[in-house]
Amino acid sequence: MKKLLLIVNPKSGKAKMRNELLRVTETLCKEYDVTVYITKCKSDATERVKRIEDGEFEVIVVCGGDGTLNEVVSGLMIKKIQTKIGYIPSGTLNEWSSGLGISRNISQAASDILNGTEITLDIGKFGDRYFSYTASFGAFTNASYSANQDVKNVLGQAAYLFEGIKSLANIKPLHLKFEADGKIYEDDYVFGTVSNSLSVGGIVKFQKSAVVLDDGLFEVLLIKNPKNLQQLQNTIDGILKRDFKREGITFFHTDKISISGSKDIPWTLDGEYCEGKDLIVAENLHSVLRLIVPKQSEN
Repeated sequence: MKKLLLIVNPKSGKAKMRNELLRVTETLCKEYDVTVYITKCKSDATERVKRIEDGEFEVIVVCGGDGTLNEVVSGLMIKKIQTKIGYIPSGTLNEWSSGLGISRNISQAASDILNGTEITLDIGKFGDRYFSYTASFGAFTNASYSANQDVKNVLGQAAYLFEGIKSLANIKPLHLKFEADGKIYEDDYVFGTVSNSLSVGGIVKFQKSAVVLDDGLFEVLLIKNPKNLQQLQNTIDGILKRDFKREGITFFHTDKISISGSKDIPWTLDGEYCEGKDLIVAENLHSVLRLIVPKQSEN
């Protein structure tokens, strides 16, 4: 029988996987010899994947939030193996999965892994780390890692909103220089993201026509420091209406981008803290991740 590794973060979301683990395991055991691994601490999922030998498992299934998924993907990239993965989202936001049609219902997501189809996706390399869907800085980006896990378990997505509101009074413009495809973008910015997703932070959402998850390109969105209240309102309106041609908003596609001047600026990779550096290069790794998705999301 084919072998499957089930990696579970018991603390993700509202810790609902604790009640669903037996049911999920029973579902996956219909077709696989299942090995269950419960993560114990931060980066534990990465370390477990790094111990896998190529071909040892047919599938790795991740039960957790975007952070746990990031750890598994990072382990695969470091190990340089292309074991296909399935995702059972049980975190608070689960932004990445929503754009792929993966069910938020744990039992349904498990069934979809057995009956789904395989696609390939791009992954981002950010310096010596990796991200599945976004590397971002500035306004609201620290909310995901600064919100206490126990608070997130009780309040859900509202925990991120509260953290974001708390950070508003402390937002300062960040002077950065971006270089991509022979062009330079240098200014004072309050927010920026290098992403491969339809949504970032639950606030920034892209048109479906603007994002292809396996085209070898990132979507880069940069928000300049507003000069006055009117420009701030115009920028916010542009973000909410997905109109990125507004003054103060820069939006473009690229497969590689260098970022200068970010040593003291914290970044988030898929919602997890990442220390800044004087120079960071973000590179798109084209179609390196094999993912099982529900058949209806194939087209």
